[in-house]
Amino acid sequence: MLAHAWVLPWPAASMQRSACVDSRLLAFIGVAALLTISPGPDMALVLRNALRSGTGTAILTAAGTVTGVLAWGIASSIGIAAVLATSAALFEALKLAGAAYLVALGVAALLASRQHRHAVTATETTAALASRAAAFRQGLLTNLLNPKVGVFYTTFLPQFMIPGQPVLARSLLLAAIHAGMSLAWLSAYAYAATRAGDLLRTRRTRVWLERATGAILIGFGLRLAADVR
Repeated sequence: MLAHAWVLPWPAASMQRSACVDSRLLAFIGVAALLTISPGPDMALVLRNALRSGTGTAILTAAGTVTGVLAWGIASSIGIAAVLATSAALFEALKLAGAAYLVALGVAALLASRQHRHAVTATETTAALASRAAAFRQGLLTNLLNPKVGVFYTTFLPQFMIPGQPVLARSLLLAAIHAGMSLAWLSAYAYAATRAGDLLRTRRTRVWLERATGAILIGFGLRLAADVR
């Protein structure tokens, strides 16, 4: 009887813990999916690069954004993002830098729309290759220079932690899941945007699409600058 008293509770406790893990993980996946498909500066930037240089460049932009997601996840798990959340001056400085970067990208898109030509020259081909090299950096900086992402991770991830589990490992798992979902979504979005661009590949349409994405990026930058924590 004593052996049964010790043996029976263990499976029950194990099953209860597994249910807890699964329910929190599924809840995180559901919330992360909604966040992933919500329009933001990352989608605007992917759209701009898809229209300008095609799917490959846009996917590199998405990869940079996803790398930023992982960086914030790591920063959150080791406490760096918590420092950002408590320092008003640091938050404001990073926020303004991110806003300025988004506005600069938007202005660049507007200027590029004025210089768009129907024919592709060797110089433009070289510029396209350079834009591919810069695409990853654009996605990365757009994410890293947004302090709201860091504060969000600091307050969001703890809700899905399991008591007794290593915080770092769990945080990295959740961040990796979010990053994977983001990469899949933005890559599909890049492909769709490129195909739509192929159907609308007239000089006038390309110019107006470039202007629209530029205006959207500027709008996101101004909204970030105006946001109050």
